[in-house]
Amino acid sequence: MSLETLLSELENPDAPIHATNLASLSGLQGDDREQFLRAWRSLSVQRRRDLIDRLADLAEDNVELDFNAIFLVGVMDDDVQVRAESIKALWEYEGDELSAMLLKLLEDPEAIVRSEAALGLGRYILRAELDDQDDARTAEIAEALRRVAQDERELVEVRGRAIEALGARSQDWVRDLIEDAYASGERRLQMSAVHAMGRSADPEWLPTIIEEMHNEDGEMRFEAAMAAGAIGDEDAVPELSSLAVDEDPEVQEAAIGALGQIGGPAARSVLHSLAAEHTDERVLDAVTDALSEAEFLEDPLGLRLHLERGADMGEEEDE
Repeated sequence: MSLETLLSELENPDAPIHATNLASLSGLQGDDREQFLRAWRSLSVQRRRDLIDRLADLAEDNVELDFNAIFLVGVMDDDVQVRAESIKALWEYEGDELSAMLLKLLEDPEAIVRSEAALGLGRYILRAELDDQDDARTAEIAEALRRVAQDERELVEVRGRAIEALGARSQDWVRDLIEDAYASGERRLQMSAVHAMGRSADPEWLPTIIEEMHNEDGEMRFEAAMAAGAIGDEDAVPELSSLAVDEDPEVQEAAIGALGQIGGPAARSVLHSLAAEHTDERVLDAVTDALSEAEFLEDPLGLRLHLERGADMGEEEDE
């Protein structure tokens, strides 16, 4: 379907949005992008919401589709839901123009947008740490997130997201911020602190994370399991093996996933035991994914499998 035909359909509020036709919107640039922008401004709020949701689903299912040009438009939309969902859809995008937008959106009138903007800025913090860079833009982002995290007038949900985003920042003041949030007695901030501990990848947080695996609050157990997986220390395997049979399905799947992230003989043994003991498809799917991740971490290039196949072929030739 041509772009012109698709845009005409989108402008008709009574016409259904067919996912198979939306691929025409992938990789928009130049005149095509300008043509889309003109059509976008004429769409109803509900139409814009539906389109962003549908494109986000398609992009998640097919990595070859690129709707970032549309999501970047959505980030500055008049509608709160379109703004929030567009930020989510750009979860892998790291262009500098987005960081500037997200910094502005930290002052958005809607809390959900401020929260998503804080989380979105976290990817720039993480990238800076991984690339060992500390430029002016990274410092600006970190300082903006710090102001949000320490602003007691801000909603705790937004402050918590800012703390999570800062977790990867390896500076003393970030560690102090995490400790203060954990000691605050505020449930939301405590969970964000545990999340930030995981993002730090610092094994020194592991005793606290393991302690929270015993929390009565299922959401905290979930965060603790996720944090343990992010840190990747084998000392967490015994506790995660207990959470891998947790009565809360989300906690259980988080623990299974964490075992896959950690890998190693002990974690793989737990995963194989789970596979042998369970018939629940949900659990078996989670275990299969975790085992695949564990095997990839231990042998990312598939060399072991290649060598094993080579040995088998050699044996066949000898016979």
